[in-house]
Amino acid sequence: MELNEKQQALLRMLPGIDRILELSKKEPDFENVPRSVLLQSARKIVESLRYGILAGNPSVAENDLTDSPVLEKMKDTVKKIMTPNLKRIINATGVVVHTNLGRSVLAEEAAGNLLAIATGYSNLEFDLATGERGSRYSCVEEILCEISGAEAAMVVNNNAAAVLLCLDTMARNRKVIVSRGELVEIGGSFRIPDVMAKSGAILKEVGTTNRTHLKDYIGAIDGDTALLLKVHTSNYSVVGFTASVTLKELVELGSKHQIPVMEDLGSGTFIDFSKYGLLKEPTVQESVSDGADVITFSGDKLLGGPQAGIIVGKRDVVDSVKKNPLTRALRIDKLTLAALESTLRIYRDPEKAVKLIPTLFMLTTPFNLIKKRADKLFRLLAKINNPALSINLVDMSSKAGGGSLPLLDLPSKCIAVKIEGISSNTIERNMRENTPPVIGRIEDDSFIMDLRTVQEDELNIIKDAVARILNRNK
Repeated sequence: MELNEKQQALLRMLPGIDRILELSKKEPDFENVPRSVLLQSARKIVESLRYGILAGNPSVAENDLTDSPVLEKMKDTVKKIMTPNLKRIINATGVVVHTNLGRSVLAEEAAGNLLAIATGYSNLEFDLATGERGSRYSCVEEILCEISGAEAAMVVNNNAAAVLLCLDTMARNRKVIVSRGELVEIGGSFRIPDVMAKSGAILKEVGTTNRTHLKDYIGAIDGDTALLLKVHTSNYSVVGFTASVTLKELVELGSKHQIPVMEDLGSGTFIDFSKYGLLKEPTVQESVSDGADVITFSGDKLLGGPQAGIIVGKRDVVDSVKKNPLTRALRIDKLTLAALESTLRIYRDPEKAVKLIPTLFMLTTPFNLIKKRADKLFRLLAKINNPALSINLVDMSSKAGGGSLPLLDLPSKCIAVKIEGISSNTIERNMRENTPPVIGRIEDDSFIMDLRTVQEDELNIIKDAVARILNRNK
């Protein structure tokens, strides 16, 4: 590529890395910054400026290559590198259990216990009663059995791991019968058939996508059948001309043929949402009561705790799962256990759980409370008093998210933001680049913020973020 005279002159002016590092020594802002970060930042700046010059970018001029603007670039670059990549954001999407935004928000009690355990030693695998080595599962097994009614329980790092572990333990190299309509795919393109294949179990599909009958299971049972598997389709729903076999019917069939029955609930819950005017979702307690030998579900979806895969069921089955060598590879750490135990303890009082566990609270928040929050944000934004800003209160629907309650539309109140001279995509990007980031969605050429998932103490942060966008546009 042939360079013109201006580009050649600018390249000659380009400061070297050593020069930038020398300038940095005189800046008090860099006093406690590791040299490796300063070096990385200097290289990024030189690389960026060189690329701009070679590309003929008119924004790179002689003034940009002098000491003062280079130092400003250095400060910005160092700040970005020193800022943690994982950061708190404001969820204004209206999706309560947002997979990309960290799923469930922990209850304050769970966060407090997590901090206490994280900053000190704990009895993770130490039996305080005997003074001997203990089991980490004892931290949560008793409370899980108390809430669910199961004989035994254990926990691994997520529900896919729980399913894998149970299938590997109960059905390696043998057949597992499952309805074709229940061969779900979860996030990240992980599919039940793939998990089953990795476990060594042999998949035996029965029925059709929309209709499976008990006779389909009966016809598939043979001497090599190890397990009857029921998978709750928590992330989608088949409606219309449908038929399925209940867990209770499968348990009766399994008992008759001495074949264990497993249910993967996916987004398991201890709360009957129909009591709060929401769609009915099978509870863990109901699955235990119906007689399933083993049940698996997530800890960080409708349960509202940390990421975990929970296994409950008959003692002999759960004990055999605990002995599987894979268990160690899939076990959870002390921080997850601390947060999970605290979350589970709240469930001893279901009414208290709905108020104190953020996921449950957001799912069951009455519309009038969301409207009050939206009205408050509307007034805050109106106080900016900028004619370029257009704000409107609109009725929309929130979603449960996290692969749960797919048919549930939660009536919500949203604020639609438009700014004259700025596209909705630019508004979205600027809100996303705010500190902390504000994540919303774009509809009808407006930036939409759903107040169901916005907390009261985040309203002023949103107002300031919008004000900054307007100030940049002056």
